[in-house]
Amino acid sequence: MKLTIAAPNPKQKEFFQADTRYVAYGGARGGGKSWAVRTKATLMAAKYPGIRILIMRKTFPELRENHILPLTSGLHGIANYNESKKVFSFINGSRIKFGYCDAQTDVTQYQGQEFDVIFMDEATHFTEYQFNAIKSCLRGVNNFPKRFYLTCNPGGVGHGWVKRLFIDRDYREGEDPADYTFIAARVYDNTALLDADPEYVKALLALPDGMRSAWLEGNWDAFAGQFFSEFRRDIHVIKPCAIPDGSKIYRAFDYGLDMLACLWIAVTPAGQALVFREAYAPNLIVSEAARFMKSATHEDIYETFAPPDMWNRQRETGKSIAELFSEYGIDAIKADNSRVTGWMNVKEWLKLCESENGLSANLKIFESCPFLIKCLCELRYDEKNPCDAAVQPHDITHITDALRYFCVSRVSPGKNQEEVSPLEKYRRSAILKQKKKVKRAFS
Repeated sequence: MKLTIAAPNPKQKEFFQADTRYVAYGGARGGGKSWAVRTKATLMAAKYPGIRILIMRKTFPELRENHILPLTSGLHGIANYNESKKVFSFINGSRIKFGYCDAQTDVTQYQGQEFDVIFMDEATHFTEYQFNAIKSCLRGVNNFPKRFYLTCNPGGVGHGWVKRLFIDRDYREGEDPADYTFIAARVYDNTALLDADPEYVKALLALPDGMRSAWLEGNWDAFAGQFFSEFRRDIHVIKPCAIPDGSKIYRAFDYGLDMLACLWIAVTPAGQALVFREAYAPNLIVSEAARFMKSATHEDIYETFAPPDMWNRQRETGKSIAELFSEYGIDAIKADNSRVTGWMNVKEWLKLCESENGLSANLKIFESCPFLIKCLCELRYDEKNPCDAAVQPHDITHITDALRYFCVSRVSPGKNQEEVSPLEKYRRSAILKQKKKVKRAFS
């Protein structure tokens, strides 16, 4: 049998030759990623008798259309496909298996399985939990190369972890930078597609700014589904500077046992908000969280905003979390937790406006707050409610919620209203409720 493979373009060839443990290929639409996956898997199956290969997509229909059907035609007479097992078997004993992982629980079907090579096609459609679970299957007592290949575009639920590993190269304990390679692909690299469909580039050029930047240029800071499409690093992110005299310092935080996220924000006399400090830490009980916030605070705080569920009384103690924070020196004001209203207020603060020096915004973030910047970039639309932000991945929602509590609680810039502190608003509301209660008692 003779297997004939079309010549790869230079980027696909670079993908074929990469030899680190984790290789990501992509960045823009139309880069020829699916063909590269099928061809690389076929070449490895032919070269290494008995090798075990897994090709994954989010859903099985995607696997069928993008890989199984093309390979059925291309491997005719070379490998047999078993529909029930979803496996191509080669005459040299090599196997290419196909798997999907739609829900988080789908990873359990791969427990105990071993593969020498794994391809995760459209990796940004997978959560980091799914990636970590699947990569544990990359093992075996043999001399075959152990490789994990990923293809990816900006956007999707896995945007954050793919960007962290392959674009930002921000590694955690146990992750070796030498194990990771990223090969950027653009539609202009895929000459076969350009020759076959010259209108494809025109379609990408006609997309809205954010989608065009992500799908055509492979910009990982702008992608389809990005909630804060108005966010621009060149405008909203600034170098740390002195806080103007007369500024009021606010604090806003989101608290749960899984994560405390806190922001310090200065509102200048001109009405501009400067996010100048961030802090976050997991697994802190209330006393530890309060001490953590106090140790990071070096200014007089005008008001502190917190989520309203902190005022729910605990069945065991009869006290609320807000009361416990107060006992440890953190007095907070209950923020409005209307998500849609809150996000609209954040967008209002972020919106671009004209200034003497060109485009500007009423909210700026110091470079010394990288986690907030990262999370604002990665927050996606809720697929069921485009007016709301998605709650997954959960780890990026805490600090963005803290910013939402500030933005919804502070009078929006440019509004000509009497400025009343949240504490005063709370006091007035309590007095009004008490008056109504007394009136009902005597009616």
